Amino acid sequence: MNGGFFASRWVPCPPHVQDADAGLARGFRAAAVAAGIKPSGGIDVGLLVCDAPDVVSAARFTRSGVLAAPVVVCQEHAQLGALRVVAANAGNANAATGEAGLEVALAMQQAAADAVDVEADRVAVASTGVIGVPLDGELVAAGLAEAAGELHSSGDEEFTEAISTTDAFPKRASLSVTLPSGTVRLSAQAKGAGMIQPNFATMLCFVQTDAALERETAELLLSVCVKRSFDRISVDGQLSTNDTVILQCSGASGVHVAPESDDELALGEALDALLRMLAVMIVRDGEGSKRIGRVVVRGGDDEGVERAARAIANSPLVKCALHGADPNWGRIAQAVGAALPDSAPLSLVIAIEGITVCSDGAAADYDLAALNAAAAGVEIEYVIGLPGDGAETEVFFSDLSHEYVTINADYTT
Repeated sequence: MNGGFFASRWVPCPPHVQDADAGLARGFRAAAVAAGIKPSGGIDVGLLVCDAPDVVSAARFTRSGVLAAPVVVCQEHAQLGALRVVAANAGNANAATGEAGLEVALAMQQAAADAVDVEADRVAVASTGVIGVPLDGELVAAGLAEAAGELHSSGDEEFTEAISTTDAFPKRASLSVTLPSGTVRLSAQAKGAGMIQPNFATMLCFVQTDAALERETAELLLSVCVKRSFDRISVDGQLSTNDTVILQCSGASGVHVAPESDDELALGEALDALLRMLAVMIVRDGEGSKRIGRVVVRGGDDEGVERAARAIANSPLVKCALHGADPNWGRIAQAVGAALPDSAPLSLVIAIEGITVCSDGAAADYDLAALNAAAAGVEIEYVIGLPGDGAETEVFFSDLSHEYVTINADYTT
């Protein structure tokens, strides 16, 4: 298993990437305060600022049919590719709040702009928390004004807390990346634990680099890396209203990453690993998760492998078995069969932690004691073979725990 930030065997650390001292990439500052939005108290409003006027940004958002007000506001301005500021809050999603919610999101954007003296269209806003409850814009504005006076280059820790809701642990990183043209930094802050399934999850992620990128390069790298990370996870199969991922590039390192260069390839590898590790951390959190799984499905066609992988990852039976370290592969076979109706007889292969338990649709000869021991780990891999070849997909998923039910049964009460 990797050490440091890369703490999963499924996400190896690229050789040109190292953990860096805590803090933001050069050219960025952040701060966060307790503004009284979270019912439980605590830090709940965060502000992140890029000091470079010529910042380049890229963004991706949820595809839900019910968009939260901050997503609606942010989508419009994100197209400019020049977002300097992120204003975020936890404790209230400002979703399903109608025209009044849009007005609050716009006021939040303007309050952040005023607090740090930038144009409003260069401010991204993001919210997370309970849906369908009005957000108190005055509390947010006061919190942003206070945070603006406390901005510092090591403010990523409190900023991460300001975007957290049911998260059991912080999800952030500070990395040093050696490119052929010089060394740059990547920093990131994320949240997410429940209501997780692409296209994306109930998650926010903000990434900063001091490399200089052209807008097209930033867009390409973020798009590719999101598809390989946040689009490949599930906690409970539920699509959120607020998902937002933003990449900001300050250029403060003086290292320019030219399109189609070795620098672009190396930075892309680092960003890919960073987002995949954050995605695994979100699954590992999983609102009470004890174990996480990775399902890889090969064979068949693109649609078939995707349907099978999602069916396994979202099956309550499979997830409960994962939680209890029960290698009950019959539940996996059932999930695949349900996902691929009218395909019988299905020549199915199932392996759990490298141990083949099902071959050609029937039980294989395997060592049950070895299988039970393998299933007791914290990361369990399932590899599924379907008839045919040429298609492959993966999904990371969490188990289904007693605590998950408790958390979500009491979420608003």
